Amino acid sequence: MKKRFIIAILLIVLASAGYFFYLNKSQDTQQELTLYGNVDIRQISLAFENSGRIQSMNVEEGDRVQKGQVLAQLNTDALQIQEKQAQAQLMIQKQAILQQERGARPEEIVQAQAQVSATQAQLQKANQDLKRFSELSRTTAGQAISQQELDAAKNAQVAAEAQVKESQANLQLLIQGARQEVRAATKAQYQATQASLQLIQYQISQSKLISPSNAIVRAKLQESGDMTTAQKAVYTLALTNPKWVRVYLNEKELSAIKLGEKALVSQDTNPNQPITGQVGYISSVAEFTPKTVQTNDIRTTLVYEMRIYFQDPSDQLKMGQPVTVILKRFK
Repeated sequence: MKKRFIIAILLIVLASAGYFFYLNKSQDTQQELTLYGNVDIRQISLAFENSGRIQSMNVEEGDRVQKGQVLAQLNTDALQIQEKQAQAQLMIQKQAILQQERGARPEEIVQAQAQVSATQAQLQKANQDLKRFSELSRTTAGQAISQQELDAAKNAQVAAEAQVKESQANLQLLIQGARQEVRAATKAQYQATQASLQLIQYQISQSKLISPSNAIVRAKLQESGDMTTAQKAVYTLALTNPKWVRVYLNEKELSAIKLGEKALVSQDTNPNQPITGQVGYISSVAEFTPKTVQTNDIRTTLVYEMRIYFQDPSDQLKMGQPVTVILKRFK
């Protein structure tokens, strides 16, 4: 009797353990959430900042490009000529500024002083001639010299005085140098030319179409020799890092998901080699179920967008490819 009692107890314990195992297994199954979505397509359209003729196209559709790689080049012959002109003009204005800052050379001042002495000598001679002619005209009652000659002597004396004043003014200008206003104007012209040169150099630098990130060339929209503008795209690039899958959750599923939670992303053709990712974005605004989403609920049910971010260095999953996402709350 005692033996039967022990066996019965053992059977009850085994049955209870099996029941609890079954419950735990069911709970684990309930924690697994399967969603369906697509690898999101993110792309950028690249165009030149300036208009011009395309000189070279360096990559083709399907090529992988790296950040900073030159994809295309505009013809810059005209800009390079303008750059040389601006550089020459800048050099002229720079020399003018240096000349104004240093002032006149000693030799120029000596030359100006000699010019003052020469005009003073001419003035002295003119004064003597006028004095002599005036004395002759007075003592001879105008008989020894005509009035015309006397007037010519007066005019020569006036001209000599003017020349002396002019040469003295030139000497003072050389000694004092250029006025502050003139120096400021020369510097302003230099800065304006410098800005023009920088603009030309910037335009030359923008003649290269550079990839902003690692990507794949999806479309080549123009060819070498084409005339292009800032409104015409030259290449379309697909961004590959990071990749993400866009899926949608209903309100019940939303309450069980948290940011940073791990997820497995697999493709239908190779479901046994999933890629590990994590929940990186959950929309805070509900929307009607998109037509591309397939769910068991009615199509008017409100859903929330969620993105699963993952790294795919071997490029297993392609842009736009349908995938399956599995989230497990407990392992």
